[in-house]
Amino acid sequence: MRFEASSRAAAQLRSDCLVVGAFERGDLGPSAGAVDRASRGRVRAPLARGDFSGRANETLLIADAGAVRSARLLLVGLGRRDQFNRRAWRRALVAAVAALARTRIRSAVLALERPGARELDDFYYGRSVAELTGGTLYRINDLKTARPAPRPPALQRLIVATDAAALADVRRGLSAGDAVSASATLLRDLGNLPANVCTPRYMANQARELERRYGRRLRVRIFDEAAIRRLKMGCLLAVTRGSAEPPRFIVLEYRGARRGRAPIALVGKGVTFDTGGISLKDPNAMDEMKFDMCGAATVLAAIDFAARSGLRLNLVGLAPVCENMPDGRAVKPGDVVTSASGQTVEVLNTDAEGRLILSDALNYARRYRPEVVVDFATLTGACVVALGHHHSGIMGNDEALIQELVQAGVRSDDRAWPLPLTEDYGEQLRSNFADMANIAGRDGGAITAAAFLSKFVAPMRWAHMDIAGTAWMSGKEKGASGRPLSLVADFLTRRAAA
Repeated sequence: MRFEASSRAAAQLRSDCLVVGAFERGDLGPSAGAVDRASRGRVRAPLARGDFSGRANETLLIADAGAVRSARLLLVGLGRRDQFNRRAWRRALVAAVAALARTRIRSAVLALERPGARELDDFYYGRSVAELTGGTLYRINDLKTARPAPRPPALQRLIVATDAAALADVRRGLSAGDAVSASATLLRDLGNLPANVCTPRYMANQARELERRYGRRLRVRIFDEAAIRRLKMGCLLAVTRGSAEPPRFIVLEYRGARRGRAPIALVGKGVTFDTGGISLKDPNAMDEMKFDMCGAATVLAAIDFAARSGLRLNLVGLAPVCENMPDGRAVKPGDVVTSASGQTVEVLNTDAEGRLILSDALNYARRYRPEVVVDFATLTGACVVALGHHHSGIMGNDEALIQELVQAGVRSDDRAWPLPLTEDYGEQLRSNFADMANIAGRDGGAITAAAFLSKFVAPMRWAHMDIAGTAWMSGKEKGASGRPLSLVADFLTRRAAA
């Protein structure tokens, strides 16, 4: 996909289709009004006839574009003008791209009205256009054998019409959004693959592919089961004990800044399939547990984005990757295991496995003396109960870091919401038989999971993101969402600029 920006009038730009928006009641903004005049009334005519109402996300393709240089017009409903905001604009853009994708249109000019600069500045306008277009055109990497195979969308070129003063920032945004979109494709592809394909070894091979792609800037090390044992990662080994698939611990080191600069450490939960182990999950929707590695996939995608964008910072990506299965060797409720930090853990519920493997990875992060460490995990159903599927949960031991991530989510429309993490929650993890238990009951489950992780991060500045409600979608739209990569990309870009 090629993104361009031009300060020429939209009607003067040549393409297969010119995209304009109209509000309800025949209300045209400046962009649509200019196109209507240039096309000799082609925009107002269907509104006057009642063929097009301007309702939010409605679309109408017009084959005769009149005197404009594009071959067709695509009208997109923007809803009521007094309700038009950043969210409504995003939905209108997605509707427009989806409509284009149903045709064989190869190039388009985008002249949609947009919210004011206070809601969406020029850079984030360009970034959102590229990112949303890439996400809308994404097609699941399915394994269907039907013939003929579905054709990919024909759209290959999108030209954004903007004013001259905004041109440079819009172009920078388009470039950044294109990079986010490309890396999000990696995240989505990994998440959507079935667990018999996307195994721990497969994910390790994908990390190797990144190393081959980016050369000296990226160093990758893969620890097999024997090496994990030498690292004394007893929690990771306990979780993987019931699986025939051997675990992997993936370490990625991206060098984009001077060697002495402390890195940012990104840690991701990588359970490629989670049955719950002996504490077996309800069979309903268990197939979706192939998405339980989306934290690790987020780390790989974030490293890919940094390398693709040439960000001037140092990053470390850590991904413990395994399966959680219930065979005769599997860890049992009541077992006590020793973490890499030397602390002992009573495993009261084998389905609270993500925090176990993360504990060993977080302890490993200490050796880098990172500037900050952020972990990503599809960790708890309790977070979904608390926040639904709209916000990722975020907790940590550093309020400034938490707010930095929250604001990155606001700017990128990939929102996270902070939850409290006080000492009271850690006290719920007391055990009669070990230094701590791995669960603390139902109440505050997302927070007590973070409280468990907090016991392995001192003295690092740390934030934990629970993405159980945002990493994938269920139902007819089932598939990996690509979240929270937009947030992470914004966070890393700002860090690199600083």
